[in-house]
Formats: sequence, structure tokens, C-alpha cells
Amino acid sequence: MPHVIPANVTSPLRTSVTPELAGWQYLSFRVHALAEGQRYRGESLGCEVALVFLSGDAEVKVNGQAWSLTGRRDVFAGLPYATYVPPDHSYQVTAKSGLELAVGMAPAKGILAPRLITPDEVKVEIRGGHNVTRQISHILDPGDAEKLLCVEVYTPSGNWSSYPPHQHDVHNPPEEVELEEVYHYRFQPQDGWAMQRLYTDDRSLNEVVLAKHGDTVLIRRGYHPVVTAPGYDCYYLNFLAGEMPTWEAKDDPQLAWVRGSWEGQEDRLRLPLTGTGR
Repeated sequence: MPHVIPANVTSPLRTSVTPELAGWQYLSFRVHALAEGQRYRGESLGCEVALVFLSGDAEVKVNGQAWSLTGRRDVFAGLPYATYVPPDHSYQVTAKSGLELAVGMAPAKGILAPRLITPDEVKVEIRGGHNVTRQISHILDPGDAEKLLCVEVYTPSGNWSSYPPHQHDVHNPPEEVELEEVYHYRFQPQDGWAMQRLYTDDRSLNEVVLAKHGDTVLIRRGYHPVVTAPGYDCYYLNFLAGEMPTWEAKDDPQLAWVRGSWEGQEDRLRLPLTGTGR
């Protein structure tokens, strides 16, 4: 099965990842592109659904509730609106302009109410340091949904992200929990690219994939760090799902030490080098 799902730019359904395609249990993911006036309708049935508005303006209806939102120009132009839909609800999105919509789904029982998540409610975190600095925009944290987690991550030109490399393969709290995950990529400018390494401790998986604008990378197992090409700012939308969704993850034991070096140590290489070094 492929690790990278390219965008289908000729279809309104730009991306579709199902559990059957991915070979996992919980997470479904789609990206829709709507022209002004078009509608996207759905039934959540036995799943909770998170709608993340990547760009554009929309009217959203969930059963009897309705919200009108003025969204961002694109993913690099601000924080998102999102909508949480519990199981067994009907929902409808009407595009009030050109609209891109990401949809994450996972089986759930239905213990939470529908709600609109506004940009003011999205918590922003700056993580890392030096050339591992990135921004995490929290849309769904533990407790905000039953099985889903969701963040947007911004990685500046030339920087690393998802670093130190971490994995969430097995149910072994508090060290890690088992979670399925997608990375949906965008770049500024759009001809940019990133490299994502996928590997396990025993190297039974040890690959590097090239991610381009609109691509979706499936994280089935293993560590999965990212580096974006200099000159190109990188965005990715992460949806994760599992039986016990938390942010607990296991760092690669060989690289966990990097967390202690964000602010620079005396042995960090500084340029230019001068003198004899003696």
C-alpha cells in the first residue's frame, strides 16, 4: 500500500483515505473543493466528524444549528474555523466563496455536543528551537473529541518538524498510545516539497517519501520526522485517531537528547569558524 496519496486536482473530492485503503481501524480523511454556491452534505452515522475549513467562507448546519463563518484566504493566512459533529447527526456545508474543506472521521459513541470551533479558540504553541522551530495550532486536543485529535503545523523554510522523531505504535501508556495518523501537506510557494522519513527501531520500515503540495502521507507505524526544503514554508494538517487519543508518544531513543539542546549549547556549530581551534 502506498505511503503517499497525491491530490486529485481534477475532482471536487481531492483526497480520500478510508480505513480499508490505509489498512487501519479508525481514521477516515477527505479533502473537498467546492465552488461558490455548492453544498456538501453528510450523515455522521456511527462516527464523529471534524470539519476543518482550509480556505473560504461557508455556512454550516448541523441538525438544527447553523453557523456562518468568514474563513481565511488560505492555510498560511490565519487560524482555522472547524466544526465538531457527533455521531448520528446530519450536516451540510454551503460554500459562500471558493472553499476547501478537510474532513476527519472516526467511530464514536456520541457523548459530546455539536460545536463550532473559532480561530480565537485555537490554541497556538511554538515548539522546539533553532532549525526545529515550528508552530502547532491545536484544533482538537484530548477530551475535545472521543477518538479524534487534530492540529495544524507550520514549519518555516528549511526547518525540521515532528522532531525528535516520535512514534505512537503500541498501547503502552504513559510512554505511548496506538494512534493512526495522516499528514496533509501544503507549501508556500506551491511548488515546494518536504521529505518525511518513516522508520522503525528494527528498520523493518526505513523509507523516505517526498511530500508535495496537496499530498497526504499515511503514518501506519514508526517514527516520522519531516524536513522542508529551504525557500518553502510547509503546512500540514494532522488528524489522528485511536481508542485512547492522547499526545503521549515515544521519542527515538537515539535522538531524544535533542530536546535538551533547543537553546544552543557551547558545542553547537557556529559560523564562521576562525582560528586554529586549539
